[in-house]
Amino acid sequence: MDNVRGSRHNVREVETIMLQPLPEIAESIDDVICHELSMWPEDANDLLLIVEAISRGDLKWVLVACAKAVSENNLLLARWCMGELRGMVSISGAPIQRLGAYMLEGLVARLAASGSSIYKSLQSREPESYEFLSYVYVLHEVCPYFKFGYMSANGAIAEAMKDEERIHIIDFQIGQGSQWISLIQAFAARPGGAPNIRITGIGDVSVLVTVKRRLEKLARKFDVSFKFNAISRPSYEVEVANLDVREGEALGVNFAYMLHHLPDESVSMENHRDRLLRMVKSLSPKVVTLVEQECNTNTSPFLPRFFETLSYYTAMFESIDVMLPRNHKERISIEQHCLARDVVNIIACEGAERIERHELLGKWKSRFSMAGFEPYPLSSIISATIRALLRDYSNGYGIEEKDGALYLGWMDRILVSSCAWK
Repeated sequence: MDNVRGSRHNVREVETIMLQPLPEIAESIDDVICHELSMWPEDANDLLLIVEAISRGDLKWVLVACAKAVSENNLLLARWCMGELRGMVSISGAPIQRLGAYMLEGLVARLAASGSSIYKSLQSREPESYEFLSYVYVLHEVCPYFKFGYMSANGAIAEAMKDEERIHIIDFQIGQGSQWISLIQAFAARPGGAPNIRITGIGDVSVLVTVKRRLEKLARKFDVSFKFNAISRPSYEVEVANLDVREGEALGVNFAYMLHHLPDESVSMENHRDRLLRMVKSLSPKVVTLVEQECNTNTSPFLPRFFETLSYYTAMFESIDVMLPRNHKERISIEQHCLARDVVNIIACEGAERIERHELLGKWKSRFSMAGFEPYPLSSIISATIRALLRDYSNGYGIEEKDGALYLGWMDRILVSSCAWK
């Protein structure tokens, strides 16, 4: 319970910081109607609709109304909605209440023009690396989104490399490196013996040390010739010279949940997103895997982006609720450290400060094609394996195959897409 109390204190503390610049909110609906109605640019009927939504507890409706007021710079209405929303959201409540708490943080930060500072406040509250990794591990276990991506990417790499004796894999956001455990084991069981494997991992220096040690230990256990090359720099700064690509090695490149962090032409003339794809293509890889959230938040204006974020993360929070009981002592910490910061960044930040810039697979296909890649269709064996995996989870999850790509969804919302290129 201490972890839960600590997380609740952190969130409330951040909320307090965000509200400091704002004038005092009217104490009651009557105060607003009697004294301030003449200042409302909205029709009185719109106000009544919001009051009715509040009375029936329609949190989504009120969140959208608040976002609309923020987008129109209707400060009085926005601040009043925020005051009402504070009584409707809860980081320990139902899925929409928990998501609503973080979306409200984003709205307050945006209205106060402090999105960057709030985002940095959330960053500064990150736990130590080992603690954060424990939260990520639990999230990986209770939700199949990561396993779906890793298994589909590994399947494509294994298939492309089935006859290769020397393999080099470049992972542009290696994280904990857990994706490569099953692939090393699969290569170890290959008839005729395992190939020589080299993995280049790009990530935080404190995590890379742990990943290197972990994978080397695994490779020794399975008698696999293995080397790990660590690159501790942002992915957009990586150049060909850093990657140590060698002649005679079959090259595989993995982009798992990372390309959406790179700015594109809408943010910077450098367009790191397309530049990185062109650089990778110049290395003549045998296969390149892409796993991304199926969400459209890159170039969308604020209000459509808010709608998309509400739809996407509602499905994600609902799926977590099914697999992780609300009384789970780490659930609040998991959502706060693994999801909340992204939600706040999407809603509150603009320009270079907004790093959560998701695109739909159709747009990624255009980028890969323009960089010179061709599709590498995922085999039916991969989809069958993932369908078997989903039996261990709620039947609310579903998988769809379309045009050589795989999609994982919750109920009627597609959440993750996976595909491969050559």
